[in-house]
Amino acid sequence: MTAVRFYFLSALLSGVFAISAHAAQLVMVEQDGCHWCAQWNNEIAPAYPNTTEGQRAPLRRVDLRDLPDDIVFTSKPVFTPTFVLVEDGKELARLEGYAGDQFFWFLLGKMLDAHPDATQANQ
Repeated sequence: MTAVRFYFLSALLSGVFAISAHAAQLVMVEQDGCHWCAQWNNEIAPAYPNTTEGQRAPLRRVDLRDLPDDIVFTSKPVFTPTFVLVEDGKELARLEGYAGDQFFWFLLGKMLDAHPDATQANQ
């Protein structure tokens, strides 16, 4: 019976780690003084972590003038805000700009749905 429990626990844990290893992030490229970043912060930021989308792709913020080395962008972001869907340090999709909450949620949903393996919500 102990071997069965060990096997079950091992299989369960490997599945958990496999899911987290493939988890995507939504990287927000922003900069000081960006009006549209401030508007996104007012309209979306407080709710984002509590949404299904926020669970599927947790938010990570980076500064336009200090881009991190652990992300491979398909091209260097120019506009702020730019939202980049990233998995394993590689860009999957991008949304440039912010034109309001309805536009944002609609396009974000499209981005996430285009990459279901990377953006499955943790149950």
